[in-house]
Amino acid sequence: MKIVAGHFRGRKLFVPKNNDIRPTSDKIRGAVFNMLQSRGVLDGAHVLDAFCGTGALGLEALSRGASSCVFMDKARDSLSLAQDNADMLGVEAAFLLRDATKLNIRTENIPAYNLVFLDPPYAKGLVFTTLQGLLDGDWIAPEGWIVCEAERAFTYSGIAGCEMDNEKTYGDTKITLIRLTNHA
Repeated sequence: MKIVAGHFRGRKLFVPKNNDIRPTSDKIRGAVFNMLQSRGVLDGAHVLDAFCGTGALGLEALSRGASSCVFMDKARDSLSLAQDNADMLGVEAAFLLRDATKLNIRTENIPAYNLVFLDPPYAKGLVFTTLQGLLDGDWIAPEGWIVCEAERAFTYSGIAGCEMDNEKTYGDTKITLIRLTNHA
C-alpha cells in the first residue's frame, strides 16, 4: 500500500499485521481523490479521517494539498498505525482516540472540517449514526464534503441538510460522495 499521488507519491505505508483493519486499496483511493480534486475540495482542506485505520485516506489528502488532518479511531492499534505512517512521512497531525459514533458537540478550539472520511467497519450500520452525530455536533463546515466508504449493499437514503453528489461501486466497496448543503 502506498500514497497514490501528490507530494508523497509512491511512498509506502505501514500495513496492519492482521485482518482487524481493512485498508482502502490504492485503486479506490485514487478514484476517490480524482473525484475530490475535480471538485476543488482538497486545496487547503481541514480533514477528519474518522475510523482512520492506517491513516491512508487522511495522508493521501495531505499529500494532495489538504492543510491539516485529524485522525480518529477508537482502536488504539489503528491510531498507532496511523501515527506511525504520519511520522514516517514527516507529517504533523492530530490523533484522537475516540469513537466517531459517539461524538459530543464540537468545542470552539476544534475547527469544523470541510472534508470528512467515514470508513467504518462494513455492514454494522455505522455510517448514518456517525454522519448524524457529526452534523448534530457541528463538526462539518458549511458546504463540507463527506466521503463514505461502505459495503456494496449500502444505500444512502438521504439525511437532512445533505445531498448525494456521486456514488460508485468498486468490487465489494461502495463510495458515496455527500455534500453538506444547509445544515443548521
